[in-house]
Amino acid sequence: MIASIRKNFNYSFSENIYKKYIQELWRWTGGEEDFRVCETPLFIDAALTEKLVSASEEIVKFLMTDEFKKLSSNAVPLNLNVPNEDSHPLFLQVDFAITQNSNGEFIPKLIELQGFPSLYSFQAELDRLNRKYYQIPEGFYTYFSNLNEYDYFSILRKAILGEHEPENVILLEIQPHNQKTRIDFYITEKFIGIKSVCITEIEKSGKKLFYRNNGKKVEIRRIYNRVIFDELIRKQLKYNFDFRDELEVEWAGHPNWFFKISKHTLPLIKGSFAPECFYLNQIITYPVDLENYVLKPLYSFAGSGVMVDVNKELLDSINDKENYILQQKVEYAPLIETPDQYSRAEIRMMYIWIDKPTLVNNLLRTSKGKMMGVDFNKGKTWVGSNIVYHP
Repeated sequence: MIASIRKNFNYSFSENIYKKYIQELWRWTGGEEDFRVCETPLFIDAALTEKLVSASEEIVKFLMTDEFKKLSSNAVPLNLNVPNEDSHPLFLQVDFAITQNSNGEFIPKLIELQGFPSLYSFQAELDRLNRKYYQIPEGFYTYFSNLNEYDYFSILRKAILGEHEPENVILLEIQPHNQKTRIDFYITEKFIGIKSVCITEIEKSGKKLFYRNNGKKVEIRRIYNRVIFDELIRKQLKYNFDFRDELEVEWAGHPNWFFKISKHTLPLIKGSFAPECFYLNQIITYPVDLENYVLKPLYSFAGSGVMVDVNKELLDSINDKENYILQQKVEYAPLIETPDQYSRAEIRMMYIWIDKPTLVNNLLRTSKGKMMGVDFNKGKTWVGSNIVYHP
């Protein structure tokens, strides 16, 4: 985006160096590449940085209001409501598409919200390797709120561990070693000191939960929750406790916030950065330009179930309209110059909310296809995941 930096980066880019970069990154998984990491990070200027931060902070302010708490009170499905919900999410992600207005200015448009952890540890590793293998200009950073890497991991460690010893805290997931995000789990294990544990391996005694650490039965006092409920329901796994039980355990990321801050929140967000969005069951008359809208299921993850070709017949055929939203499409701007064509970008602003919401880091997704994601970028290069550097 910054022409001089982009020109220098592309000119000095080496496939051989990129190969070494990728090899070192995926040593965490024994060399297996679970998703594509883009050849380049994104460098943005102060103007776009300010717009991203401002839009994010405006959303966070709304999430702190009594109005939001009231409007989101019915967001959690009754059969998935977990007791002992805390007063705010511990982890928060705000996703923006980078678009262009009529004046040619790059501006962020809200795409998704998540009250759920993201790849906090992985993004720090990306920054380390970018700086090792590429020339990152002086004065450009991935972290926000004046954090450096040490500060960042200190906040992340406090969020995950709370007041407990690492042995009594686990990263809970469904078959963690089979997840595409497992690299983040492994980096978290090293830097935070906790174990990744499959939900099927948890033992329950009374109100307490336990796991086996090298054969030793260890009490779980806090859970860094990475379980996605729709995956849990879809796989129909058997496990030894119920999320709805009264348990003597703390949640590092209470499960209810996955629902409360999600697509369910999008119709509530208003502002110049927020595309029009409606609960499908509350629409009296469909917009006349349905081709400019996308249909999203309320409770899905990683883009599953999204329909981009919308018409009246499709909407009329949906029986459970209360489980969908209709969101105005956003046109991603050609942003990153690559050897064959420009790629488009989506930027995730990553928060940790202990005493107050703190913007800590970011995540970049790039695409040359119709949408973000692997299916729309098969066979393409200079696409995938990376990170944003800002002044």
